[in-house]
Amino acid sequence: MTDTPPIKPASTVVLLRDSDNGPQTLMLRRNKALIFAGGAWVFPGGSLDPEDIEAGSGDIERAARIAAAREAQEEAGLDPAPEDMILLSHWTTPVGEPRRFSTWIFAAPLHGEQEVVIDGGEIHDSQWMDVSDAVDAHERGELNMLPPTYITLRTLAPYDTVTAMVDGERDRPVPEVFPVFSQDGDNIIVMFRGDAGYEAGDGGAPGARHRAILEGHTWRYQHEDVDTEYPNLIPQNAG
Repeated sequence: MTDTPPIKPASTVVLLRDSDNGPQTLMLRRNKALIFAGGAWVFPGGSLDPEDIEAGSGDIERAARIAAAREAQEEAGLDPAPEDMILLSHWTTPVGEPRRFSTWIFAAPLHGEQEVVIDGGEIHDSQWMDVSDAVDAHERGELNMLPPTYITLRTLAPYDTVTAMVDGERDRPVPEVFPVFSQDGDNIIVMFRGDAGYEAGDGGAPGARHRAILEGHTWRYQHEDVDTEYPNLIPQNAG
C-alpha cells in the first residue's frame, strides 16, 4: 500500500505597486534545476516553517501571512506587511501527487521604494511587470507559469490601481480550489469543481467545462455550461 503524502501548509504573495500603466507585480523565475516547477515564473512563497506556525498562535491563516512575508524577504529582499495582505484564494494539491500543499495566495501592496535582491538559489531571475503584460506574455508562450499563477494574474489584471484591487478583492468570496489532473493527448488538463469530468478524473467526459488546459506552454481557462454552484475562478470583470 502506498502512503499518501502529507499535505503541507504553504503560502505565496503577489507583491504589487502602482505605475503609470496600472498595477505592477514582481515575478520571480525559479531555478531550472529544481524538481518542482523548475524554470517557472512565480510569486514569492513556500512552505510554512514551524516558527511561522508558532508565531500564528493557533491561527493558520495568520501563520500563512507571516510565512508569505518571510518568503518575500528571503527570495526577493522585500518586506510586505502581513496585516496588509488580502487573501485571494486557497488551493489544495490533488490526491495522487507526490508533493501536496495547502496554499494560501495573498496580494500585498508595497510601500515606499524597496530594492529587489533575489536569493540566487531557488530564484534565478526577477522582473517587475504590469499585471496585464504578464498575462499577455504567458498567453504568447513567453512566460512559463503554473495554473494558480495564471488565474491569479487574470483576476488582478482589470484593476487600475493597487487600492482598487485591495477594495475589490477584500469583498470577494475567497475561492477554495481543489483541482484534479487529467490528460487529453499531449494536453494537460486541470479540472475544477463543476467540470463534467471532475469526479471521475476524466478530461474527455462530455458536458460542463470548468478547467485549465495546457496547450504547448500556455494555459487556457474554460468555464462553460457550469452550474451556478461553481462560480468562475476569474471574475467576469476580469475578461
